[in-house]
Amino acid sequence: MFDQIEMMRDFFSKGGPVLVSIFFLSIALWVLILERYYFLFKVCPLRINKIVGQWQDRQDHSSWYALKIKDGLVSEISTDLKHNLIPIQTLTGILPLLGLLGTVTGMISIFEVLNVFGMGNARGMAEGISRALLPTTAGLATSIIGIYFSADLNKRAKTNEMIAKDALTLEKTTNKIQDLLT
Repeated sequence: MFDQIEMMRDFFSKGGPVLVSIFFLSIALWVLILERYYFLFKVCPLRINKIVGQWQDRQDHSSWYALKIKDGLVSEISTDLKHNLIPIQTLTGILPLLGLLGTVTGMISIFEVLNVFGMGNARGMAEGISRALLPTTAGLATSIIGIYFSADLNKRAKTNEMIAKDALTLEKTTNKIQDLLT
């Protein structure tokens, strides 16, 4: 266990302080992504059923006031579905920029080594190169994965919003058909 902690400490020291910030922002990104998937698969179906139940309990489904209530119910579920999607998209945009910041800081350290020691200090140059490449790679890799999940979450949010709209519309149509048949 202590060896793994020491390896992680060495890895983060080679990547510089920018790599540490990328790591913590990546954790925040994954927490938000997992929260959205939990909401979509566990909470959202219950919310849609609750909204459909509220709509079914209404006697009036065709007046202007009832249609505005239906729009409000759809808006409520739509707001819940889009919660945290903008922070996820923002983090996926910030991570590659932080990676580029790591590149710049790594290059600055390489130039400092060259300025002081010339071409004779290969170890100092290697540290600068790792400080330049590790944050760039981490930022880009995390961002690419985040973009995929962000797009998937957006698609699922739109699909669930349409499901909620259709459930309310179908219920209204079903009630009208039942009224016509009786």
